[in-house]
Amino acid sequence: MSSASPVPSPTSRLPGASSPLSAVPDASPEPSTRLLIGLLIAAALLPRLLLMPFNENYYGDAVARTELSERWAREPHVITSYGDGTYQFGPLHIYLVGAALEAVPDKALAGRLVSLLFGVLAVLPLFSLTRRLFGWRAGMVAGLSLSVWGMHLQMSTTAASEALSLFLMLWVFALVAQGLDENRMGPLFGAAAVLNLACATRYDAWLFMPLLCLALLFWGPDRIAGLTRAVGFGIVCLPFPLLWMQGNEMAHGDPFFPIRAVEQFHDAWVKDGIARVGPWRYRLESLAFWPGMALLTLSPGVALLGMVGMWRTWRTRPDVRWLTLAALVPTAYFTFRAAVLLDFQPLGRFTVTELALLLPFVGPGFVACVGSRGAGVRGALASVCTVLAVAVPVAMGLYTFRADGGMRDSLRPVSPTSTNPVPLMQVARFLKEEVAAKGGAAVLDEDPSYMDLQLAFFSGLDDERLARVRWATFRDHLRRAQPEYLVRFDNGRLVKDAGVKWDGGRTLVLDGVEYGELDGFSPPLHVYRRR
Repeated sequence: MSSASPVPSPTSRLPGASSPLSAVPDASPEPSTRLLIGLLIAAALLPRLLLMPFNENYYGDAVARTELSERWAREPHVITSYGDGTYQFGPLHIYLVGAALEAVPDKALAGRLVSLLFGVLAVLPLFSLTRRLFGWRAGMVAGLSLSVWGMHLQMSTTAASEALSLFLMLWVFALVAQGLDENRMGPLFGAAAVLNLACATRYDAWLFMPLLCLALLFWGPDRIAGLTRAVGFGIVCLPFPLLWMQGNEMAHGDPFFPIRAVEQFHDAWVKDGIARVGPWRYRLESLAFWPGMALLTLSPGVALLGMVGMWRTWRTRPDVRWLTLAALVPTAYFTFRAAVLLDFQPLGRFTVTELALLLPFVGPGFVACVGSRGAGVRGALASVCTVLAVAVPVAMGLYTFRADGGMRDSLRPVSPTSTNPVPLMQVARFLKEEVAAKGGAAVLDEDPSYMDLQLAFFSGLDDERLARVRWATFRDHLRRAQPEYLVRFDNGRLVKDAGVKWDGGRTLVLDGVEYGELDGFSPPLHVYRRR
């Protein structure tokens, strides 16, 4: 590695560069690192703590992950495959939430605390990465932008895996930047080890193994040093993927079985999307999805400054092009699949890593926009962007909070506030207070939109007191529990059961037991009581 050319530090100027981006934008002495980190952690923690009492597990498979973690916590073991307790999810998040459930028995809270921890800690690798490349002021801007990022606020306060995954990926990028800057293999080996953890969390992290290997191969003028970096990094990346592939090969006959299961979901989602809007509109929406998500969730000011900074640094800072490619290549790959191949459904949570990589470039983008203009212009641009960065998530959060229908349903997956449909939570409270608290049991219909999973989670009823149509053991639970209450969904599967008689009225008969509908609940849910 000694023959590799050193990376220009943030205080150096590249030969022939004239842009202010090629020099450090913050000439003043750097304040105490502890002070800066303390401010960033406080800025990240405060809005997330404010949302914790109100947000609920909804999007991002939070409920399914928590229930799988609960099962794992009852019988802890090393998960080796799709069918060994994790299904299409990565095992690391299951382990962490399962461990949290041992410490915090409230299953609606335990997984959210895991996300809160890693959501707040994410400012540390982001600050480290950005400060190394662009200086401490840019690092503070990046960290503060993450602190108010609306979609990340939701991820940090619900039990999905995106907060953990993003923390790990930012740590990977920070270590890669350190290894390149210091011309050392140690941080690169560390980055590869952390990438194993990211791959054990979410499958979209797997794409960064070959991508970062190629970036390391072609970084710098010395091809021999680049090959050494790439091979060393690639070898250390392999342990988890190889073990996971072997486990799935042995259990299911296919090393990529979980990924193929995920692809089946995407195939169904794509068909549904095309059926709703037509193929050409679907293609156009897919083309605009990543930049649209940046403008909508990061706020227009932060997103545009990040894009400008990324574009300008590509021209003036060859030493950071690897980070730009880490954002653009996955974006282009998934956009191509969605818009051209029509085999991928873009979702907000799939854009998280790429959007987060805009944040290091916000500070350089600001410098590029203001140039040598006076303090008035700088202050005005900073004020507008700051106001937008705060106002956009606040407005979106208020708009979607405990309100359903129209645009609210489309915005809720990326809103700071995550709340379940009002009719569903009304039934959940009834089951918790009137059924679970009194030792009762209930029948739960299967909803095609998986709302029955949400309802079961918040009902307070344990498995033995809940006969779920979704389960293969439905009849066994029905016989043992003798449920007094029944919940039916519009378009649910229960009414298609051979043992059900229902003529569309207020009476339903299940296996010879008659249930009458109760008043006070709203479609698409209907609550019945045994007569």
